[in-house]
Amino acid sequence: MKGIRIIGRREFVDFPLLDLTGVEAKIDTGAYTSSVHCKDIKVIEEQGKRWLCFVLLDPSHEEYSHRQHRFEEFTLKKIKNSFGEMEERYIIKTVIKLGLKKINTTLSLSDRANMRYPVLIGRRFLKGKFMVDVNRLHTNGKSVLTQKNKKR
Repeated sequence: MKGIRIIGRREFVDFPLLDLTGVEAKIDTGAYTSSVHCKDIKVIEEQGKRWLCFVLLDPSHEEYSHRQHRFEEFTLKKIKNSFGEMEERYIIKTVIKLGLKKINTTLSLSDRANMRYPVLIGRRFLKGKFMVDVNRLHTNGKSVLTQKNKKR
């Protein structure tokens, strides 16, 4: 299990390309895709190019509630929501930092207003890099080896 890090059921993550740090995320092995809480999601056309625009939302970072992000590269994909229903969501490519690892990944934009955590991390992000210990919280992705040495 070389390179695998143990993480807890909730972790703090950063989004370097979105200039957002220290957001608490729910780690959900039942979800395939990771998602982030957004509002005002729309596609606009400027100078012959299509842009996906959205506002990130995180109650612990109020300054982000008015900051619009724009992505030229995006897709629209059908994703099963938490109620088991299919819905169309916009997908962007970005970087998520968990502990010392910066990982290129895809992220669906979703209204998570009724959810406890603004970010959900799914299996696609976790696979081959992290193992989830549901008894732990906020491990910051410490290595398995480091944690075993601390117990001794």
